[in-house]
Parts: sequence; C-alpha cells; structure tokens
Amino acid sequence: MRARSIRGTGAVAAAASLAVAASACSAPGDGKNAGGAKDSAVVGIAYEPDTLSPLLGYGKDGNSKIFDGLLTHDADMKLKPALAAELPKVGDDGKTYTFKLRKGVKFSDGRPFTSKDVVFTYETILDKKTNNAAKTELDAVRDVEAKGDDTVVFHLKYPYAPFAERTVLPIAPEHIAGKQDVNTGEFTTKPVGTGPYKLVKWSKGEKLTFKANPGYWGGTPKVKNFTMAIIKDDDIRATRLDAGELDGAILPPNLAKKYESDGNKKSYAAKTFDYRVVTLPTGNKVAGDTGIRRALDTGVDRKAMVDSILDGAGKEAYGPVPTDSPWFTKGTERKHDLAAAKKILDKAGWKPGKGGIREKDGVQAKFPLWYLSGDKLRQDHALAYASDAKKLGIKVEVQAGTWEVIEPRMPKDAVLAGGGSPADPDFDQYTLLKSSLAGDGFNNMAHYDNPKVDKALDEARESGDHAERQAAYDTIQRELVKNPGYTFLTHIDHLYVVDKRFGDLTTQTEPHDHGLASGPWWNVEDWQPKQ
Repeated sequence: MRARSIRGTGAVAAAASLAVAASACSAPGDGKNAGGAKDSAVVGIAYEPDTLSPLLGYGKDGNSKIFDGLLTHDADMKLKPALAAELPKVGDDGKTYTFKLRKGVKFSDGRPFTSKDVVFTYETILDKKTNNAAKTELDAVRDVEAKGDDTVVFHLKYPYAPFAERTVLPIAPEHIAGKQDVNTGEFTTKPVGTGPYKLVKWSKGEKLTFKANPGYWGGTPKVKNFTMAIIKDDDIRATRLDAGELDGAILPPNLAKKYESDGNKKSYAAKTFDYRVVTLPTGNKVAGDTGIRRALDTGVDRKAMVDSILDGAGKEAYGPVPTDSPWFTKGTERKHDLAAAKKILDKAGWKPGKGGIREKDGVQAKFPLWYLSGDKLRQDHALAYASDAKKLGIKVEVQAGTWEVIEPRMPKDAVLAGGGSPADPDFDQYTLLKSSLAGDGFNNMAHYDNPKVDKALDEARESGDHAERQAAYDTIQRELVKNPGYTFLTHIDHLYVVDKRFGDLTTQTEPHDHGLASGPWWNVEDWQPKQ
C-alpha cells in the first residue's frame, strides 16, 4: 500500500510534508471563495493524495468528487446505486455479481460511459504492472465480463462476502486512461470522470480546485466552485478559518473546541474506525520480542491518551476493530496494569539494568519510534507511549521524519501509524496482518508473522457465512492478545468546523483516510448554500 492502510491520512502523499512557511503564505482559494461567492466553498485538509487516478488507488473507498463507482454509500453507510442502475444481483452461491448500468451517463469530456469502462478499470487494477498496492482487496475477482454496453458480470473465485463494498471504487474512462502509461501518464494528475466535479487544477502542496460538472447525471451541484486547501499545520488551518480564508476545516480536538460557541460556525464530530497504533517490527530484537510486546500492550495507559490527547473525542483501541463494533471480540480488552506488565518482562528475562533500562542477553530494551513530522496528534501519542514504556524500563526513542525517511526504516524501527475501515474487517486486517504482505509498501508494516492469524484471515475472506467469519476474526483478535505485533492506542473521532451558511450537514462513519473523501463535504454536491 502506498499510504492506503496504516500509513497516513487520506492517501497521504509523501510530498504532503510541505513547509509550514509555504502553507502560511499561500491563499488556498485565491482569496475569492471563502466567505465570498455564495456558490463557492473552500475547505482545509491536512494532506493530499499521491495520485488522482483510481487505477492507482485514488478514491477506492468512495466520495472521490471526480469519479463515481458502481455503488456508493449513503449517510448511514448503506450501499446504494451510483453508476449502476440498481443493487447487483448475486448468484452462483455468492460467486457472481451482475450489475445493470445507469443509462445516459457521460464522462465530463462528453464521451458515454459503458460496461467496457468498468471492465477496463478492474482489469487494469488487477494487472501486475499496475502500481496499485490495494489490489489485494480484489483478490476474489476471477474475471469481469461485459454483456452489451449496459451490463457487467463479476465472476469470483470464492464467495467473498464484502465484495459489493469494493464496487464503490471509481470507474476510469478507457478512451483516455487506456491510451497512456497507467503508472506515469497524465491521467494520474489530470483525470476525467463521471463525478459531480471536474478537476480544474492541482497545485501540489497547496490546493485542489474543482468546478461543478454541468453534465453530471445526478444534477449539477449548487456549490459550483469547490477548493480543498492543503494545510499541513493544524494551527495554521485554524488561523485561516478565523481569518475567513476557509469555509470549513478538519481540526484536532484542542482547536475544534473553541468553535463550539461560535455563532457563525458549526462543529461536527464524525465517528470513525480510525486508530493510532505503534508498529512493533518483528525484525527488531527488542520490539519483536513477545515479552516486550505483551508488556507494552498491558502497560500503556490508553484511557489517559483519550482523555488528555483527544480531549475525550475517541475511545481506547485494543485492535483495528472498535469496541462498539459487532465484529469486536469481547474479552480482548487489555486493562492498564503496570505491575502486571513488569511481571511479564521479568518472566521473559528482561531484567532491570543500567539507567533503569532493562536488559536481556546483553541487549538493552530500547528501540526508535518514528512519527510523521508536523503531525501533532501522532507526536502526542508517541510521547505518551514512550512515557508509559519508560515506567516499565523500556526506552522508546521518539523521532520525527517524513515518509521518505521513515519508510526504509520500517522493517527495524517502530512507527506511530494509523488505519481503519468501517466497511468490513477484511479491508483492515488482511493488509495489516497477512505475513505474505510484509514489505509490500505500507502493508503489514510490523512484518507480523503468525500462522494462526494467516489461516484465520484466509478463512474469513473466503467464507460467505457470517458466523464462520465472526469466528475467524475472534481468533485473530485473541491471537493479538497473545502476541501483539502492534500496540493499538486509540480510536479517534474526526472533528470538523464549517460555516453555518451551508446549513445542517451530515457526516458518515469514517475510515482512517479522511480529507477528500470524508468530513461534512462527503456529499458537497448535495449542499444547499443559503442565499
């Protein structure tokens, strides 16, 4: 995964590490949109995507603005038709999905959308030459068949229960994307889709500017001009919101709180599956030690992080599945217990040593922990984790860096990462824990290797029976108690502030990836600005 599962926010680009000074001096909407034209909106987000091509993973979870999928989600995260005219007909014991396509749909260049574009999109993503690290999510697909211009049939290798959820990924035009290099062609930065908006310009590190698509099959959006300002620094995002340069922004809890009593702005809290986690790489003699892993899992004070870092806007995390999800395995919560954690270390042979740092076989209990520079939320989590570890006699050396610096160190060094997907547990856990994906970009960053977990992941993925899948995910969650290759810390609510002139907005249950696809602007095409 190139920033898809547990790396960063919203298909985070490594290039998102722009200088704060650059963020501070560039006006996101050319000074014309925010608080100005009634049919315009400018919102501030923290990161930008690596690419705008769905063939490389852009918009794979929906809400891509430029594109549509066969299906999409409503406010309650229920699937509904988009480019498909209706929900799919499922046959062959869950191994065929037949989609009838919506008629009269055109790409923003005026060319008609047909079944050939659907086949092209999925076949290209699955092609080994395509640099789409999320293609394992389509592992179940055997082939895609076009029947005339208005029908598509997916043939699966096995009855992959959440397959319909994967058909929210955007459809690319074969007549454009099919005529250039899928990995480097112009389509990656100048896309054409069937969605409610057309991309006007992508000023990397600064903003993405969109204009309403007048030929959109769902009706022309009332918000004609939509700009996403890329502002990495939380404080600068809040400052611009105060200055009227932004109509809305995502903000951390400490900054969002001050707008609760603002008569001109409204705050929104979106429930999420978004977690913060410390990777404990198997290739590190200390972080890969089961005793160290279990002690940290028991010794970390998750509730204190929720209370102090998140200001209560979240919950403790014991795995990728939130505790209020029906997929969560009751009894796998880990109670904060320093005494028990110390006993685990004693039993594992990690004895107190010089300077209060434990030792075993001449190796000191210390390892580096990296976080993305400029991300205060990750920094705060990393420092709190290191503080808790110190009480156990484990020295965690916190360091900041860009993804270019961090990525090559992942096999040996710990990382304060993030992830989470509400659609189905397979989307999270397979790429997070499958041993065969270790070293595949940002998949399985900890190089976690547990045969029982591998077996359960395959069983859960290949079964169409809910009870069997639940049992498999129960096994996985219990195995993570016995040998946690990651220390899960918190699940985080996403907080947004938006100008009241856009009326009462909604949020969805959000994944880790947020910014372009999520927030109150998940359905900006449906906004009704007050005149």
